[in-house]
Amino acid sequence: MDRTGGKSAAVVAVVTEPRFTQRYREYLEKQELLERQHRVEKMPDGTVALPVLGEALTEQHLRELRNRVAPGSTCVVTQLLNPVPSKKAQACSPAQRLRLEVSRWVEGRGVTWSAQLEADLPRSWQRHGDLLLLSEDCFQAKQWRNLEPELWETVASALGVQRLAKRGRVSPDGTRTPAVNLLLGDHGWVEHVDNGIRYKFDVTQCMFSFGNITEKLRVASLPCAGEVLVDLYAGIGYFTLPFLVHAGAAFVHACEWNPYAVVALRNNLELNGVADRCQIHFGDNRKLKLSNIADRVNLGLIPSSEEGWPIACQTLRQDAGGILHIHQNVESFPGKTLQPPGSSEMEKEYWSSPQQVITNQLKNGAASDSRRKMLSAATKPEWQRWAEAAETRIATLLQQVYGKPWKTQILHIQPVKSYAPHVDHIVLDLECRPCPLVG
Repeated sequence: MDRTGGKSAAVVAVVTEPRFTQRYREYLEKQELLERQHRVEKMPDGTVALPVLGEALTEQHLRELRNRVAPGSTCVVTQLLNPVPSKKAQACSPAQRLRLEVSRWVEGRGVTWSAQLEADLPRSWQRHGDLLLLSEDCFQAKQWRNLEPELWETVASALGVQRLAKRGRVSPDGTRTPAVNLLLGDHGWVEHVDNGIRYKFDVTQCMFSFGNITEKLRVASLPCAGEVLVDLYAGIGYFTLPFLVHAGAAFVHACEWNPYAVVALRNNLELNGVADRCQIHFGDNRKLKLSNIADRVNLGLIPSSEEGWPIACQTLRQDAGGILHIHQNVESFPGKTLQPPGSSEMEKEYWSSPQQVITNQLKNGAASDSRRKMLSAATKPEWQRWAEAAETRIATLLQQVYGKPWKTQILHIQPVKSYAPHVDHIVLDLECRPCPLVG
């Protein structure tokens, strides 16, 4: 059964009557015994509990409270099983709060807190509503295993969630199934909202990348009114939904072969009121029977969507062509860019303003003309070289599919995110038009 709240580590407290609370507080502060990470609490019988540093509290302190500080007072030591964090504790960063709660809880279980355990705590995570998704590089030390499953309740409580999951590496099964284990809770379904679009999915079965938000925003702003699109790697609807909800596409053919993603996609289309404008094609998109239908094709697969290029060309309208949005991870090597020395700040500005793109101003040139471009000062030459190679390959595929030459033109090269050191996720917008018949 899913938890409605996590257990915090128990805190030692001194309990007395309300009229003696201020005297107790002043004494405990002077003795440096007051525990400031949790709030003073009123007990069911009307008495007041003041959290203290239990390891420093002695019987001598209790006698002082009873006999000298507040004669006649009730002085009882108890444990607050679900202490409420103080305003000061809430002001701590989540990582600091996690360390505080987990270290106290671990020591309470008789385990020595060590630098190894502290270094093994997570420093970042993904939050999906009441579920927190931890990275694979945390809680790896053997000592943690003896503390499960109560450990996960403490972690969830410290970070203010009810469910907890931990991911491993993405499975190389073609469906990009995430290796995610649910640590706390009874299901992995979550809801996330981007740009007014609702996405529901199971984090243990489907991918979701927060880093793609800039590209989803860009897709939402494209002029797609009246157009038919093919999304070859639809997933849970990452780009299918922005095309339909915001960009005004008339219809989208969404291709996906992960059965769990298809369930989520179908649900998300209904949630966002666009199910009547989308057809889901379940299975291997390389066997897709569609042809001569698309004004745009989205190829949102990384590290490469190249296996989908032939079918993308096949689906373009034979009479008018269309635009391909091709995703790719491109390696970039330090010291080999076209930027002048000392211009690294320019690249930082470029990434902080992702709407800047490489724009081809040529409108009517032949395919070879589209290689004569003015490069932005922040452009990486590896992006440009890959885009030109992709353009050449697509032009060849188009001629093979349709038996006549097509004109291709690089419209944009759009950075999405840094995928890994020296590896950039980019998108190439490539316009493809059939050449007019001569004579």
